[in-house]
Amino acid sequence: MFQAARAHLAGAIIRSAGRAQQPREIRTPKSPRSLSFPRAAMASVDAGEGQAAPAPRATVSHVIFDMDGLLLDTEGFYTEVQEKILARYGKVFDWSLKAKMMGKKAAESARIFVDECGLAGLLTPEQFLEEREGMLQELFPSCAVLPGVVRLIHHLHANEIPICVATGSHKRHFALKTQNHQEMFALMHHVVMGDDPEVKAGKPSPDIFLAAMRRFEGNVEPSKCLVFEDAPSGVGAAKNAGM
Repeated sequence: MFQAARAHLAGAIIRSAGRAQQPREIRTPKSPRSLSFPRAAMASVDAGEGQAAPAPRATVSHVIFDMDGLLLDTEGFYTEVQEKILARYGKVFDWSLKAKMMGKKAAESARIFVDECGLAGLLTPEQFLEEREGMLQELFPSCAVLPGVVRLIHHLHANEIPICVATGSHKRHFALKTQNHQEMFALMHHVVMGDDPEVKAGKPSPDIFLAAMRRFEGNVEPSKCLVFEDAPSGVGAAKNAGM
């Protein structure tokens, strides 16, 4: 349901993006505009009439974006570096392991990496993070914005839909990744990072999305927030937040 709603909204936004105004000075409206989308991809069928009934619609007033692999093309960097580290031990970095690590805080993802790859006694989580860090810092400044992202962000901003970022990246990594994309990130109402004091646990804990929601102006309800995510743990976090 979450992915179907996301796809429907994205399609509606892109279809009308050609009519969007040029981005203007960032501001948060007193009464944000809203979007509506079907709760289910398919309409329910009335057993008596045998006809499709209109799907119920939910109103979205605020949008929260993940960053890595969704706005910025950074996930390939993590894969590249982790493949190099594992190759020394004759092991392969595959999607199942990547999925378990995505969205987690650094310490937790490092523990998963070492445990799942059977590297206990050969490599500690701390050693893994230290080695990975040096390679990643060289790569992050070259990351690109993914296709369609700039158009979508500008369209939402022009139509006064408050938007923000909730990323598991800590401050140092965020600065490296976004240093060449300042104009786009300036359109965000705020950014919540993985090392924020309010984020006690990584995804699929809802901490980061709830913190992001609370920083919008007004009493925003979780059900009025739409989250864009690319990782299973992130989708779980959004659902756990009631979004």
